[in-house]
Formats: sequence, structure tokens, C-alpha cells
Amino acid sequence: MNHAERILIVDDVADNIQVAMNILQEDSYEFSFANNGSQALAILEQESSEFDLILLDVMMPGMDGYQVCRQLKTSAKWRDVPVVFLTARVDVESITKGFAAGGVDYICKPFHAEELLSRVKNHIQLYQAKLLLKQQNVTLENKAKWQKIRLLTELEENQKEMIYVLAELMEATSDETGKHIKRMAAASRLLATYYGSLNKEDAEIIFHAAPMHDIGKMTVPVEILHKPGKYTEQEFTLMKAHTTNAYKLLSGSKRKLIKAAAIIAHEHHEKWNGMGYPRGLKGTEIHIYGRIVALADVFDALTHARLYKDAWPVDEAVAYIVAQKGVQFDPALVNIFVEHLEEFVRITAAV
Repeated sequence: MNHAERILIVDDVADNIQVAMNILQEDSYEFSFANNGSQALAILEQESSEFDLILLDVMMPGMDGYQVCRQLKTSAKWRDVPVVFLTARVDVESITKGFAAGGVDYICKPFHAEELLSRVKNHIQLYQAKLLLKQQNVTLENKAKWQKIRLLTELEENQKEMIYVLAELMEATSDETGKHIKRMAAASRLLATYYGSLNKEDAEIIFHAAPMHDIGKMTVPVEILHKPGKYTEQEFTLMKAHTTNAYKLLSGSKRKLIKAAAIIAHEHHEKWNGMGYPRGLKGTEIHIYGRIVALADVFDALTHARLYKDAWPVDEAVAYIVAQKGVQFDPALVNIFVEHLEEFVRITAAV
């Protein structure tokens, strides 16, 4: 035994308690005792440590043993502790009633020393085995939980790595740069952070998914992507297809970052007034992820040079964003942009 097991003996006859203690003391148990049911419940209520077994008389004044046992079984702390009835009542009805109340065994008085020792030892060992099994289950559950968290973290990191690999591949076929993608992702996260209905997790999802916004451009012919002049109607149709092509590529995934990237790629060219593409969504029909990336992407694109244009001065780019409030962009997002303009300007000038 690693420690002295504790037994609570409940009997209204002191001699019975003493006899039981005399028999059981050879196994070095620790004892507490009570002379009635109420006193037993009071001891259990006050005890900070555990009991490993309760020996409970049936016939006692006030609360009988059955009542005490039933009350114990309503307690989260004591419901699993084995209760063994010690009683002179040996009729089948009494024994059945004892098991129905939650007792694990029924020893008749006068009991034999070897029988009492053996049954008490067996029930304590069984109880401790159950406790050990429960503890091992908790340990295994915690281990499985942390392994799952670690696995999910690894999967998420793999998603992020894949996103940036694909984004870099996309850069090689377009006039966008890795710096633009990083700035746009940071600005998107900032918008999400200040947008009331989104939480920190949403902001991080947008930050990691936003770089995939134009991944569909990989499906557009290079000569169209790099054309410095205005598109023909047919060329513009091919260019617009990058949104739906990306969505088809990404939407089958069940991973949250890839699912978010699919939404962003599909909807970041939609406009608040319904005049965008590919589906002509209007207002809040456009997913908030798409609305956020639309504004962040345009602001950064305006303030930096492309093959087909020079960089706009920041004040002119800001004026354009404000002018497009309720037209191209979500009014609430434009308000956030203006209110925290210095932070957005720092991002667009960072790299």
C-alpha cells in the first residue's frame, strides 16, 4: 500500500464500531466513525481528504443506512466511494434494498473476521483500481487533446506555408510583388481588428488567407496579365475569370485558411453597389472577408507603381477610397480606414 486507506464506520452501537476497527487494524487502515447517519454526512461534508470505503449500518435512529447511502450517491465527491452495509437484517428484501440504494456489498452481523478483512480489502482495491483507471483515462484524454492541438497546429502551419508558396508562384506570373501581398495582408488584418463583429481569430485568418486573393491569375494568359494598355472586352472577360477559377481550385478544401482564401479570391472584386464581378453581389451579400481585402488591395495598389501606372500620392489614394464609400467599398470599412488612417499609411509605406 502506498498510503493508509481510510475507512468511515457508521453504526449507532459503539461496540460494533470497535469490533470492526479491531479486526481491520491489522491491515493498517485509518478510521473515522459516526454514531448516526446525520453525523456521518457531517463528517463527509467537512472532510477535505478522501475515504476509500464506508461501512454503514442499516438500522439507526433518525436516518437509516439506506437513506444515508442514497444521499451519498447524489454527491459528486462521494458517489463513487464503495458503501458496504453491515447489518443484522438478512432477509432478501433488505439485501435487495441495500443494493438498490447504491451499496456494493452486504455483510451480515455478527460478521467473521476473515470475511470482513477479505471483503473490505477487495472493495478498496477495486475502488483504487477504478480511480487509477479514471486518472489514466484523463491522462490519455489530455495527451490526445494536446496531440490533436499539435497536429492541428502543424496542419495550419502547413496551410500557411502552402499559401505563401502559391502566392510567390503567382507573383512570378503577374506584376504584383511579395511586398504588396504582405502589405495588403497586414492592412486586411488591421481592418478586421477594428471591425466590430470579427474577433482576433478572424483577423488572423484574413491575414494568412489574403495573400491568395489573386491566385486565380495563374490561369490567365501571361500576355493579358502583362498587357500595359486597356483590355479588350474579350481580354477583360478572361481576366475576370481569375476569381471563379481560384474559387473552383480552393473551395473543395475543408481547411479554414483555404476556405477563407477561396471566399476572398472569389469576392474581392465585388462592389458594394452591386457593379462588381464575378457575380454582381451587393452590400452585405459580399462576405466580410471579401469586402475587407477589396479595400486593402485597392489602397495598396494605388499607392504603388504597377506596369500600367505610376504610384498615386497617398492623399489622392485616400480621397479615392473615401469617394468610393458606399459605391465600391463597405461604408463601415471606409469609416474604419479614415479613423485609423495613420496606421494604414504606415503599413503601405513599410516595405
